[in-house]
This record gives sequence, structure tokens and C-alpha cells, in this order.
Amino acid sequence: MTNKAFNATRSEKLFDVFNILFMTMVLVITLYPFLNVLAISLNNSTDTVRGGIYIWPRQFTLENYKTIFQYEGLVQGLQISILRTLAGTLLGLLSASMLAFTLSRVDFQGRRFVSVFLALTMYFSGGLIPVYILMRDLHLIGTFWVYILPGIVSAFNVFVVRSFIDGLPYALQESAKLDGANDFTIYWRIILPLCKPVLATIALFLAVGQWNAWFDTYLYNGSKEHLTTLQYELMKVLQSTQQGGSGSVRNVNDMAQQMTQISPESIKMAITIVVTLPILLVYPFLQKYFVGGMTLGAVKS
Repeated sequence: MTNKAFNATRSEKLFDVFNILFMTMVLVITLYPFLNVLAISLNNSTDTVRGGIYIWPRQFTLENYKTIFQYEGLVQGLQISILRTLAGTLLGLLSASMLAFTLSRVDFQGRRFVSVFLALTMYFSGGLIPVYILMRDLHLIGTFWVYILPGIVSAFNVFVVRSFIDGLPYALQESAKLDGANDFTIYWRIILPLCKPVLATIALFLAVGQWNAWFDTYLYNGSKEHLTTLQYELMKVLQSTQQGGSGSVRNVNDMAQQMTQISPESIKMAITIVVTLPILLVYPFLQKYFVGGMTLGAVKS
């Protein structure tokens, strides 16, 4: 073996070792926060106050999760959260894709006006009080649809989908027209199947936003127990824990004695795991579309 070949082999091995060490370090940095939260949520609350919990619970227990799921409002909140996530994601995808398809059509004369109008909504907002008054005048307060209709159209999502559609060959639509297809047929049977990557990306955005939302519940349906959401109920549990069992949450008298033995830090970490786990389970199925959906069609030649 020549010196040149030996040096090349040695350099490749050094690069492989450095690459493995570097990626291992990135993996540890990425996973450590989640593992730390999980360890604290599974550790005895009294012991957690001492600190020193890293990636493994020192005194394993499920009491933190039992405390959360004993709260009677969580079941109803979970149902509403799942329902609003599914409805908000599906309707958001439908509205964004239909509007994006319309704006991508070169024969739509109002595309520039509508695009500018949508872009303005990304920079200007009416504010909290005008929005509340609008929801009241539309008779949406105290209804399930107050979770869905206000955010059914997102300008950002529309522009992302339109950019993707602009990257598709327009000849596909022209050939479909020659075969007798109308606009809805072109949208439903040609454009939508080709937009799976970007639709999966938008679906992830919408699902995460709907699943994590709680402030609209507090603002519009805080007194409606049948319309409560999981995140809102968990926020109330955390608030009552931090107040030592005193607060405005339901069933607090039954939980007061147990709350005194549960640290807010442990409950906070358990709540974080509960609200994060469903998204973590969904994300691997959409991840392969995520990068492609965000970049394809974004750069024009």
C-alpha cells in the first residue's frame, strides 16, 4: 500500500470517527431536554424537589400521571381536543388548497388583489377586543365552531400551497381541460394527489396549532364545561397545583390532599409529556413529506 493510499484511508477513518462523535453529540443535545422532562415526570414529587434528576428517574412512580388523569374534566377535554384537531385540520387543508388552486390559475383576473389582501392579514390584526366583539356578533361564543371558523383560512398556508402548485406543469391542467374536465375535477383528481407533500406539511402545522390551543377556550368557552379542551383543563390542574390546591378548578376538594404532596415541577413535566406525546406519534408519519413540502416549488428558475 502506497503512502498516498494509506493517508487517504487514515483520513477517511478519522472523518468517520469525527462524524460519528459529532452526530452522537447532536443526538444527545436534541434528546436530552425531552428525556429530562420524562424523567422528572416519572420521579417521586417529593424527591424531585431535591434536584439532580437528569435522564433517569431516581424514585420511579406514576403518581404524577394518576393525579392528572383523576381530574374529571380531562376526558371531556380530550374528546373536544381530538374533535377540533381533526375538524380544524381537514377544513383548514380544504380551504387552503382550494384558495391556493384558485390563486395559481393564470386566468383568474383577481389573483393579484386577493393575494395582496391575504398578505395584509399576515402583518395587521384587529386586536383582541375587536376579534372578541366579532365572535360575539357572529354568535360563535359558546359554540364549538369558535375553535374552527376564525382560523379556517391561513394566508401563510395558502401561499405555501400556491407556491407548490405553481411548480407543477400547467400543461397538466390544459390537457385535462381538453379531455373535458371542469375546474373542480382538475382540483380534486389532479392537483390534490400531486400536492400530498405540501398538504402533509400544512396538516402538521394545523394539527399542532389546534392541539396546543387553549387561550380561545379560556376566552370564549371558559364557563362551558362541555366545550372545554384538554390543554385548558391541564392548565387549570397546573394552576391549582401551584396554588397548593386552592383555585377555581372543578373537583379541587377531592384532589386537595393529594395536591399538597405533588410538586408543581413534577405536574408541569407530566402535563408536558401528555400534550406532546400525540404530536410525537403523528410526526414520524408526516416527516418524510415535511422538507419536500416546504421547499418544492419555493424557488423559481
